[in-house]
Amino acid sequence: MKKSSFRRAASGALAVGAIVALASCSTSTGATAPAGEEPTADAGPRLAVSYEGGILVLDGETLETVADFESEEFTRLNPAGDDRHVMVTMSEGFQVLDTAAGSADDAELTDSIFAADTPGHVVRHGGKTILYADGTSDTTIFDTADLAAADELPETRTIDGVDAHHGVSVLLEDGTFLTTVGNADGRNGIVVRDADGVEIAASDQCPGVHGEGTAANEAVVFGCENGALLYTDGEITKLDAPDQPYGRMGNAWVSETSPIIVGDYKNDVDAEGYLLSAVTLIDTEAKTYDVVDLPEGVEYTFRDVVRGPEDLAYILASDGSIHVLDPETGDITESIPVVDAWESPAEWQDPHPAIVVAGNIAYVTEPAANSVHAVDLTSGEVLATAELDVTPNELAPAAG
Repeated sequence: MKKSSFRRAASGALAVGAIVALASCSTSTGATAPAGEEPTADAGPRLAVSYEGGILVLDGETLETVADFESEEFTRLNPAGDDRHVMVTMSEGFQVLDTAAGSADDAELTDSIFAADTPGHVVRHGGKTILYADGTSDTTIFDTADLAAADELPETRTIDGVDAHHGVSVLLEDGTFLTTVGNADGRNGIVVRDADGVEIAASDQCPGVHGEGTAANEAVVFGCENGALLYTDGEITKLDAPDQPYGRMGNAWVSETSPIIVGDYKNDVDAEGYLLSAVTLIDTEAKTYDVVDLPEGVEYTFRDVVRGPEDLAYILASDGSIHVLDPETGDITESIPVVDAWESPAEWQDPHPAIVVAGNIAYVTEPAANSVHAVDLTSGEVLATAELDVTPNELAPAAG
């Protein structure tokens, strides 16, 4: 296997069987029933799959269709964080999809909606679910466990935004609140406030700020068009990309037990298509920013990277294989053939192969074949395949 090559830049400002807990870009916290009560649903793992005008709920083990709901033409799917519910981005806000509404046979696209003007990112961390509205820059926060424990929307807290922009917010366990800064003309940084709302740090050195990830010890990274911002221990550090003035990271894939953040990377602002051929590795302890060039033919989009077993990164590449990347070394250690080779979508919203993970199981879409596959990442075995009557687009697992 070709050894990955590194380009380093110094910091600027200085299983076959049951599917277990969700392991994705952000931590999901399993919901529990109130003391003395039994959980209301025990449906096992589920998988939500969006298609044009609808959403399927599949059994996570057999991939058989459990339910089929009408939706808007294009919707985004985000795990709510309780291993049962999915947030569906609709025009009115974040609509709650219950993948196991009361029994093993039920699922429901509920009437419950967290109202939001242009709903955007969903972040799960520290037992909280954080919803960001691009149209107002408001942030809505609730206790993740309360979503399953209540018959209606849980109590929420809203932190008002300032200027509307496509942004994201993070709430740390001690109440520290991080949110992006921008307006209709662009985005340029972040602001950090303590639990009392007092500003403790800020940076405007992050043009095009997009995406976030929280790694071990609550180190938080935001992507920039020329590097990244790293927040640790009350301070913001700017990490510069090796390519200037344009070396963009816009998505981060994390494990909260690993100090290494895996990000995407693009250094040609005029490049056509959405396929990328390098990844960013940020060591949040050493405060370093490395770019790893992937082997020839290994290209991916923002839907094609996850963190999984042993804190490794799994890249579903355009050659049709899942490539296992060790974030500690930047090496590709294994490749698992799954789907046929594919090309870049014309638009980012268009169906193209995607991967999500729940425990040791990866779910992979193959839009060209109207199929979804379940893959055991520890053995490389394809456990199940479903041929659908629709073309799958986005995925969200609910581990059950």
